[in-house]
Amino acid sequence: MQITRRLEFDAGHRIPDHLSQCRHLHGHRYAIEITLAGDIIHASGQPVNGMLMDFSEIKSLAMQHLVDEWDHAFLAYRGDTAVVDFLATLPGHKTVLLDVVPTAENLAVLAFARLDRAYLDLWGNHLRLERVRLYETPNCWADATRADIAGQALR
Repeated sequence: MQITRRLEFDAGHRIPDHLSQCRHLHGHRYAIEITLAGDIIHASGQPVNGMLMDFSEIKSLAMQHLVDEWDHAFLAYRGDTAVVDFLATLPGHKTVLLDVVPTAENLAVLAFARLDRAYLDLWGNHLRLERVRLYETPNCWADATRADIAGQALR
């Protein structure tokens, strides 16, 4: 069984080596879909009976472990020193420094790694994060799946 929870957040970024518009400072209304897999919980009298996990708990953990930090922030590649130095001149600016260029693909992998530690199998129903889908626009997204992450760990 799989379930998915979608959340949205706003963030800015720049792709410094891009040949087109994305090399400029800009922002997106990102959407993130978090897909969990596992077995349906059969625990009569418990609030999670009949569920994989409560959708509100999926949201709460995503907000705590990722979305609150990235929402209304500028996601900056640490190696993009001109932008990092510029953002440092803005008092109180919400900047998140990343060790990778903030493409949709890299952000999806980062999100998967952070969220994978958040969704724990507390009910013995083999709960696990299966996929993170990060929409950069309504028509463009990147998927990071458990298989992708496992494959990267083997390289």
